[in-house]
Amino acid sequence: MELKHFKIIVSGRVQGVFYRASAKEKADELGIKGFVRNQPNGDVYLEAEAEEDILYKYIKWCNIGPATAKVNRIEAQPGEVVGFESFDVK
Repeated sequence: MELKHFKIIVSGRVQGVFYRASAKEKADELGIKGFVRNQPNGDVYLEAEAEEDILYKYIKWCNIGPATAKVNRIEAQPGEVVGFESFDVK
């Protein structure tokens, strides 16, 4: 099992719509470690670690988000594995 790391920026109507809570719920369901936080500019920023195929499922979910969100754009860049122990909402 080789861990991969992605830095993800989600833009659109993604704050005040339970995006972070939903992102944590989905991450926990998939066994992903990392964190999610709101950005001052209205975006949501995530860092996620898991096996590559699981991360791609998560990125696909991030493109949609919870029903109350409206995702306009997503950027996902690979990064260095950190070794997160849980998935946190910041």
